[in-house]
Amino acid sequence: MAASGLILGIESSCDETAVAVVERGTKTRSSIVASQIAMHAPYGGVVPELASREHLRNVVPLTRAALAQAGCELRDLDAIAVTNGPGLAGALLVGITYAKALAFALAKPLIAVNHLEGHIHAVLLEDRQRRAGAGMGEPGPLPAEEAALPMPALALVVSGGHTHLFLARPPSAGPEMGSWRYSLIGRTLDDAAGEAFDKVAKLLGLGYPGGPWIDHLAQFGDPKAVPFTFSQIKVKSHLEGKAPRTKGALTAPIADLDRHFLFSFSGIKTAVLRYVEVNQMRAGCEARQQALMAMAASGHRPTWQDARALCDQQTLDLIASFQHAVVGDLLRKTFAAAEAVDAASVLVTGGVAANRELRVRFTAEAAERGLPVAFPTPALSTDNAAMIAAAAWPRFLAREFAGLDLEADPRLVLS
Repeated sequence: MAASGLILGIESSCDETAVAVVERGTKTRSSIVASQIAMHAPYGGVVPELASREHLRNVVPLTRAALAQAGCELRDLDAIAVTNGPGLAGALLVGITYAKALAFALAKPLIAVNHLEGHIHAVLLEDRQRRAGAGMGEPGPLPAEEAALPMPALALVVSGGHTHLFLARPPSAGPEMGSWRYSLIGRTLDDAAGEAFDKVAKLLGLGYPGGPWIDHLAQFGDPKAVPFTFSQIKVKSHLEGKAPRTKGALTAPIADLDRHFLFSFSGIKTAVLRYVEVNQMRAGCEARQQALMAMAASGHRPTWQDARALCDQQTLDLIASFQHAVVGDLLRKTFAAAEAVDAASVLVTGGVAANRELRVRFTAEAAERGLPVAFPTPALSTDNAAMIAAAAWPRFLAREFAGLDLEADPRLVLS
């Protein structure tokens, strides 16, 4: 059984190095993130080699800082938790190699955590912390798994690299709790929602990452100006039983999932491109991009206010319509899936969960249906290590430890 209940979490799956110390899956003692946005912004996306190099530079000083902030030392930890996938292979290897070295040197258990499971536990962690802060329970020998959120929960994990629907079930109560159980309900077949935000923002000459830029600018446009629609995904009979051909379907053949809960965002991305071309907006997009790059070159970091000044009303309407359509598609399929699997609550997590329109519309829909919905704070919506340490706690109690032969799995499946 745990002596201190402290788990050190390490997250390096993409472009943010993160280290955190969490107590018994309930209390965040420290959480530090080193972002690489400024480094990758000139390229309009993450450069894997640069990301790995920055992880190497950051992981040791961040660990020292996280321990200092938590008021503990390495010897006080009960375990080391690390993301082992999915993600960029090189980036994952940095965190895994360092975690294995720590676990070996300290003779502490090593716990492997799926990045997607971490995002789900970001919501659960904050739910427990809110209840503890309200006097509804303090960290004890076992975490408060009897969450205020009714279970099972349908979790929408939506970010730059993922758009998945999982039915999440808590472990059984008892002295040795097992891991949470997840059933894949739906997923994207091509681009993730966050990836579509980034690519559309790049097309319109905006900054990277595109999600926050679009989120801010959409409030100044008409969300119904451009009638984007999503066609129903149809299963092609001649492909059933064959190996999946798209990157999004590699871990889940189409035939195994209900097509009503499948997402596809490549079409709306193309529709935005066609709209720009038909309405002769290309020159304006290029001029906007050059203006923002000139600001950055002069030492002024461009803001969304700068971008708004460079956008005409037609561009703002296009941005608002794009966001409205994407959020609408996520909303319809998430709540339809929740009803189909009889979920008792809905969790929305991942980087796109920070989007304000998404939060407003999901909250309103959930209230109308009488279904509880929960989001992480913006700080825990994006990649962080607190969620990794929190997800590791049930595994620690169940003694589900990884060996020192743990490897990175860029296509790791959560099930």
